[in-house]
Amino acid sequence: MTLTIPTAPFLDQKPGTSGLRKKVRVFQQPHYAENFVQSVFDVLDNFDGQTLVLGGDGRFLNREVIQTAIRMAAANGFGRVLVGLGGILSTPAASNVIRKYGAFGGLILSASHNPGGPDEDFGIKYNIGNGGPAPEKITDAIYARSTVIDRYMTVDAPDINLDRLGETQVSGMTVAVIDPVTDYAELMEQLFDFGAIRELIAGGFRLSFDAMHAVTGPYAHEILERRLGAPAGTVVNGTPLPDFGGHHPDPNMVHAHELFDQMFGPNAPDFGAASDGDGDRNLILGRNIFVTPSDSLAALAANAHLAPGYASGITGIARSMPTSGAADRVAHALGLPLHETPTGWKFFGNLLDAGMATICGEESAGTGSDHVREKDGLWAVLLWLNILAVRRESVAAIMAGHWKRFGRNYYARHDYEGLESIAAERLMNELRVALPALPGRTTASLTVAPADEFEYLDPVDGSLSRAQGLRLLFEGGARIVFRLSGTGTSGATLRVYLERYEGTDGILDAETAAALADLVAAADALAGITRHTGRTAPTVIT
Repeated sequence: MTLTIPTAPFLDQKPGTSGLRKKVRVFQQPHYAENFVQSVFDVLDNFDGQTLVLGGDGRFLNREVIQTAIRMAAANGFGRVLVGLGGILSTPAASNVIRKYGAFGGLILSASHNPGGPDEDFGIKYNIGNGGPAPEKITDAIYARSTVIDRYMTVDAPDINLDRLGETQVSGMTVAVIDPVTDYAELMEQLFDFGAIRELIAGGFRLSFDAMHAVTGPYAHEILERRLGAPAGTVVNGTPLPDFGGHHPDPNMVHAHELFDQMFGPNAPDFGAASDGDGDRNLILGRNIFVTPSDSLAALAANAHLAPGYASGITGIARSMPTSGAADRVAHALGLPLHETPTGWKFFGNLLDAGMATICGEESAGTGSDHVREKDGLWAVLLWLNILAVRRESVAAIMAGHWKRFGRNYYARHDYEGLESIAAERLMNELRVALPALPGRTTASLTVAPADEFEYLDPVDGSLSRAQGLRLLFEGGARIVFRLSGTGTSGATLRVYLERYEGTDGILDAETAAALADLVAAADALAGITRHTGRTAPTVIT
C-alpha cells in the first residue's frame, strides 16, 4: 500500500558539485532525507518499471537511508532496485552497475572524502542512465522542487536483509542485493594486463594500498591480493567502517600521512596508493616521490597505450580548469584535443559520451576514463601498475622522463578550510570586482596579464556554466586560481591553485614550495587572504 506523507520544504537542499552534503544530524531530521529523495523522483520522467541502483560508501546512516529509499522507490513506481551487498557500493562501481545492467539511474549515498560518523557528514547524489552525475539542469530542477515539496510517497514494508545476496519483493518491486565487487573486477580485467601485473608482483615488486577504512577495501582485497597475487597485508585499513576508523578518508599527505611516512622511509615499497571514502579519488606514490594528481593525469594519458584497453590510442584528454596544464603538454605532443571544463565530474560526461575524450582528471585526486562515467581511484592505481609492469622503471624514473620530454608544471593547491562564509564570499567578491584593473599590476616580481572569471560553453549540448573560478594569469605563463569549494558541509573552503611551468631545458627537480614561493606571496597580496580570513597559512597543501 502506498502512503502519502505530508511534509514541508527545507530550504537548504541545493546540491553542490557532487550532490547534497550535510551533517548527519541534518539528515536525521524528520522528513529531511525523504524530501530530497522525493524531489529527485519528482523531476524524473518515464521510470515506471525501470531499474534503480542504490548503495553508498558505508558511512554512518548509510543503511538507514538505503531502507528508506527502497520503500520510496517502490511507492514511486520503480520496478527493480539493485543494492550493493551490505549497502556498500563505490561510486565508480555504481556507475559500472548502472551501465552494465541498463539501469534508469542510481542514488549514491556518500559524502566522498569527507569524514563520517554520527557528528560528521552524509550525502546523497543522483546519477543518470549513462552512469554519470546528474547535469546541472537536473540538479537545478531537484533544488527547485525541494523548495516547494509538500508530500513524499513511501510504502509500509519491513527492512530487507542487505547482507545476503538474492532477491526480495517490496510491495511488488524486486530488490536484488548484488555483488558489485565481482562486476567491477571483471571490468578491470578487460582494461588491464593482469598477467603482466601478476608477473611484476611475483618478481618482488612491493606495493601498499591504504583503503582508509572506506569503500575500496573489498575491491582492493579482491583485485590486488586475490587476482593479482599481492601478499596479504598489501591492503591496509581494508574494512569499511561507519566512521572510517575515526580518520578522515581523504588521500593526501595530511590524512594519509602513515602511507607517506612509509613511502619516504627506509625499506619503502616500490609503489604506494590510497583511495577515499567512496572510491573515486586516488593518491599515487613511488619510493621517495609523491605524484601530484595533475602530473598523474598527464603521465597516465601519455602511457595509456601500454594497457590493453587503450592500446588503440585515446581520442582526447579532459581536465578541470583548476587542474594544471601538464595534460595540455601531452595532448599537444600527441596531437589530441584538450578540453578544459569546470570543476565537477559531471562536466566530463558529455565529452565521454560523444567520444571526444577518453582520459579525464581533476587536481582534486580524481582520474578516470570512458570505462565508466565517474572518476575511479582503483582504475588509476591499476593503470599505474600496468605501466610499471611494461616499462619496468620506478615511479620516480617515469616522472623524471616525463618532465624531460614535456617540461614540468610546478603546482600546488592551498586549502583554507572552515572559514566564515561571509569572509570567504567577501574575498571572492572583492577580487571579482578588481579583475578588470589587475592586468599590468606587478607584485612579488610577477606581472598580471589577463585576469577573468572562467565560464564554460559545453561543446556537446551548448549549455553555459558561469562563475566557475577567478583566474589570474601572469607574464611568463604562471597562474593563480581562486575558488570556493562546493564539497564541504560547514563553513567555507577557499581553494587557491598555484602553477608555474618550467620548460624541458629548465630546472625540473626543484622543491615545489620553492618554485611557487612568489606565487604564494602574490596570492595574498592580490586577494588579501590574510586580511579577509585572518589565516597566515593554509589548512592543507596538496
